[in-house]
Amino acid sequence: MNIGVFNESPLHQALKDHYSGRGARQEVAVAGSFVADVVAGDDCIFEIQTGGFGALRRKLGRVLDHHRVVLVHPVAHVRYIVKLPEEPDQAPSRRRSPKRGSVHDVLSELVSIPRLLDHPNFELEVVLTEEEEVRQRSDSVSWRRKGWRTVQRRLCRVLEQHRFRSSADLFGLLGAPLPEVFTTADLAGSMAAPRWVAQKLAYCLREAGAIELCGKQGNALQYRRAATG
Repeated sequence: MNIGVFNESPLHQALKDHYSGRGARQEVAVAGSFVADVVAGDDCIFEIQTGGFGALRRKLGRVLDHHRVVLVHPVAHVRYIVKLPEEPDQAPSRRRSPKRGSVHDVLSELVSIPRLLDHPNFELEVVLTEEEEVRQRSDSVSWRRKGWRTVQRRLCRVLEQHRFRSSADLFGLLGAPLPEVFTTADLAGSMAAPRWVAQKLAYCLREAGAIELCGKQGNALQYRRAATG
């Protein structure tokens, strides 16, 4: 079994190729039943995960005892929507989406495995990409998707790469200093992000032991950096 969801999509394969430098091997069996996406020349595993992290907890727990793993998660910073034609004689349409993903988006997945950030063999890399999202008309899609379902993601190019080697690196998501005692509202202001995003960051930091509860301000929990955070 692959450590993540087996998905040989064009995006998945393109990222495997991106991380396959000189001496690297793809689809390598390690630790018995585990198949690594890419094993670099220094025996570091690069595992590409385009979906959720929740399914990885147990598998990563086994593999990290014996191997260094970099979990690679792509986030579409620039996305082009390509809609396949409904009739054979029509051409596909292509437009740029107004939505722009950011490195903050990884927090929605990281809440599943925040404590792994401080495992000595684990690192997380968020890749900001320019992508094409290919959609096809489908009668089974909910009304929110207006009858279109995503059938493929294609990598156009890699824009930025952000590596997190420990929970302390999450503080790099902040754009301004925090007070000694802070709330998620302070985190949101420092990140220039919605409060729900700051709440996910606070959860990850707290679970990893990088911050600790120290009181309440009205209904808001107050935090401070842990002595070892």
